[in-house]
Amino acid sequence: MSIIRHDWTEQEVLDIYNMPLMDLLYKAATIHRECHDPNTVQVSTLLSIKTGGCPEDCGYCPQAARYHTDIGGNDLMSVRQVKAQALRAKASGSSRVCMGAAWRNVKDGQEFEDVLEMVRTINKLDMEVCCTLGMLTENQAQRLAEAGLYAYNHNLDTSEDYYKEVISTRGFEDRLKTIENVRKTNVTVCSGGIIGMGEKVEDRAGMLVALSRLSPQPESVPINSLVAVEGTPMEDQKPVSMWDMIRMVATTRIVMPITQVRLSAGRTEMSREGQAMCFFAGANSIFAGDKLLTTPNPDVHEDMEMFKMLGLNPQKPFVKKAQPETVEAEDSEFESMGEKPKWTRPTHTIERNEAAKQKAKGVTVDK
Repeated sequence: MSIIRHDWTEQEVLDIYNMPLMDLLYKAATIHRECHDPNTVQVSTLLSIKTGGCPEDCGYCPQAARYHTDIGGNDLMSVRQVKAQALRAKASGSSRVCMGAAWRNVKDGQEFEDVLEMVRTINKLDMEVCCTLGMLTENQAQRLAEAGLYAYNHNLDTSEDYYKEVISTRGFEDRLKTIENVRKTNVTVCSGGIIGMGEKVEDRAGMLVALSRLSPQPESVPINSLVAVEGTPMEDQKPVSMWDMIRMVATTRIVMPITQVRLSAGRTEMSREGQAMCFFAGANSIFAGDKLLTTPNPDVHEDMEMFKMLGLNPQKPFVKKAQPETVEAEDSEFESMGEKPKWTRPTHTIERNEAAKQKAKGVTVDK
């Protein structure tokens, strides 16, 4: 059985990433078979419960209010709407629903109370529930855990060094603090990142080092390929190659043996053969459905056809961890504290983010 290490160095990870491809695939596939069923893939459905209007300046994100991306915003979905979507996801083979809201951080109030009720509702459908709601406090994490939350997603996005070239409205340490708050509960952690944002291979290695040093390591690590959306600061970024994705998946599997590695954004640009190599290299989770928040994704029927072709089976819910109990609102030990946490706001600016912001305002920017 592979040993879980929390002391990986960037150079060690780079050496793995740059191995001859056949050696890399063999090593990753061997570890994958030691720690997982190689013919089982966990299927998640990502649901945007509140779209657009985010105050952050993440350079990759079409939901940032400051950029003009033609993404229509919507208010928070109702519990009834979310339940209907969850039932459809379950019928199509998903074992998990991940609810995403375009918030900087969770705020106590009616909207958060509604999200807690969504969590209770989906958990009662015998599905794993994941949320990605931005930064949250320990008390908010405890309330989500009580409601029956299975996982919380909070991506590191990239290395700490390159992070400053992507986002200027929140600090890297806030992401780590949120993960720390989640770890004080029984909720599992989902945290990964994006490749293809203009980062160096060293930054990809740096991100994996940061994730591997978390103790315990994240139960899920999504590997996203940037989907360049017109109007965002990264609209002109060229797609990463399939070989980059395969190397990233294989390296992630070696560095974090028992983690579920998820093929996330960018799958519409991947061939079935490329995805098959990712599964061989250690990917054992995907997002299903025709949309990932706001970007396109393969149709679930296409995915099930691919699974049949490859002999893959969807993972049943609660295989890796027992189903959490749901505590009803009236029986909750933790109550709203009306918290107003002071998350960091870095003072630096990012040139391409500012240029995209001005472009959205119709202001010409000299280059």
